[in-house]
Amino acid sequence: MESFLQQILQGLKLGGIYALIALGYTMVYGVLRLINFAHGDVFMLGAMLSIYFARWTGFGNQPSWLGLGATLLFAMAVCGAIGGVIERVAYRPLRNAPRLSLLIAAIGVSLLIENVGQLRQVFGPTPQPFPALIQTKTVAQWGSLTVSNVEILVLLVALGLMAGLHVFVHHTRFGLAMRAVAHDHQTAGLMGIPAGKVIFGTFVLGSALAGAAGVLWGLSYPVINPMTGFVPGIKAFVAAVLGGVGSIPGALLGGFLIGEAESLTAFYLSSTYKDAIAFVILILVLLARPTGLLGRKEVEKV
Repeated sequence: MESFLQQILQGLKLGGIYALIALGYTMVYGVLRLINFAHGDVFMLGAMLSIYFARWTGFGNQPSWLGLGATLLFAMAVCGAIGGVIERVAYRPLRNAPRLSLLIAAIGVSLLIENVGQLRQVFGPTPQPFPALIQTKTVAQWGSLTVSNVEILVLLVALGLMAGLHVFVHHTRFGLAMRAVAHDHQTAGLMGIPAGKVIFGTFVLGSALAGAAGVLWGLSYPVINPMTGFVPGIKAFVAAVLGGVGSIPGALLGGFLIGEAESLTAFYLSSTYKDAIAFVILILVLLARPTGLLGRKEVEKV
């Protein structure tokens, strides 16, 4: 039982990170009907740039809550700006092009970020240690079950950001505009809603959440390289599909389910299968419920 609970805790921590990344996928799909495959690489940039920020400021040498908060805000701000630049440069010129063109552009941006990041003049191919922004301590123990402050922190920050996103989307004018554009892009434009600005803001918001997820990932798995974002990004995409692409509650549910499935699979079966289980779940969902657990069926008129 203690081992089972330990894996549940690990799954919640991992699922919170996946959910933050999945939110970016699902929000962008909601307003633009685009799967932004570069989103996982924005998550990687959040982790990598946080390493250099912590070194430059000295927060990596002296763990503190101030250093953690500053690094988290830095990652969110920089990744938000990067997401805005990607939308402006790569996606906006293709907004009226066929969907396949946008998808190819997304894959191209992803490959560009990964390969440029591996240049020695940028990050280099060698994995880099993530700084200990806070000291890891055990806050509770029950037999072999241990709960660390990092696990609690990651879960609380992830849940706090999700709650903040819910308030923003449902209780602000921009959130109302996002929901209108997601419901009907053309009608929202006819009603005076600046769809272009809404799409740009959605990219910024989703990328900021990915930046925060990058810091949380670094705290949990403190070895980062330019390819770090690929696998978590794909798993977060699976989480978005599982919950229902375009559904914010679905992204949260999917993220936690994928996290739990990965943690339990690695413990009870083998760590070899922990990456494969996400794709098994994806296949099963597409076969049984293509719209996802909380997704809505869309009727196309001919």
